[in-house]
Amino acid sequence: MEYLEVNRANWNARVPVHVGSDFYDVTGFVAGRSRLRPFEREEVGDVSGRRLAHLQCHFGLDTLSWARLGAEVTGLDFSDAAIEQAAAIAAKCGVPAAFVTADVYDAVEALGAATFDIVYTGFGALVWLPDLARWAETVAALLKPGGFLYLAEFHPFADIMDDATGTTVAYDYFNHGPHVWEEPHTYTGGEILDHQTSVQFQHGIGDVVTAVSGAGLRVEFLHEHDHTLFQRYPTLVADEGEYRFPEGSPKIPLMYSLRASAGGAGPAGSAGGMTSR
Repeated sequence: MEYLEVNRANWNARVPVHVGSDFYDVTGFVAGRSRLRPFEREEVGDVSGRRLAHLQCHFGLDTLSWARLGAEVTGLDFSDAAIEQAAAIAAKCGVPAAFVTADVYDAVEALGAATFDIVYTGFGALVWLPDLARWAETVAALLKPGGFLYLAEFHPFADIMDDATGTTVAYDYFNHGPHVWEEPHTYTGGEILDHQTSVQFQHGIGDVVTAVSGAGLRVEFLHEHDHTLFQRYPTLVADEGEYRFPEGSPKIPLMYSLRASAGGAGPAGSAGGMTSR
């Protein structure tokens, strides 16, 4: 199966559903709401005047959230429908931003060999990529010396637990796929999709760190988080827009964030050394 064209058709079908969904709340975003999570803003730091590339940006709400904080942003996604919506939302918000349609592996050429202070990749991106080493090499080529990658992702450990409670191992952590899914609806609900097939790939934490370090980037930190952005399991409890296991119950990592710097002097305010929490 040609994963790229299958997934492109699937995501082009998702775009109008997502734009109209309560999950993304485009109306609230245009009115000024940010899509970034507090820990992302804290871990990335001040972006004022810094060039930021957002790979796999979907229709650009996270990208534009960084722009509202002062970054000079460029968003890239393989879905032409998503990029069209991103440009329209940017214009509606009056936020300067550039958006480019391209596969992430073609990002260096598509962005004209430009380099950036920050390369950002957000939630739900890596499962669409078969080759993490190639992705990390692309990131490294986009970074200025002293710039950094910031990745915020759903934790792969959460995907091996049972769907009912999230407390029992039910799936193979090392089964990288490809995994072919037939799903009539996207994760925001809404109308039935015209293209329902998607192809995904599972990557462990070790795969991510190995790819990043293998591309010559220095890992500054890897933070694991005990909450997520949606009700991944029925047992999770909503807590001010986050979802956690109930108080007193065992917890597993549900999200993680990683920052890694390019060669040269480390970025100002970097954590220094690899840490975990």
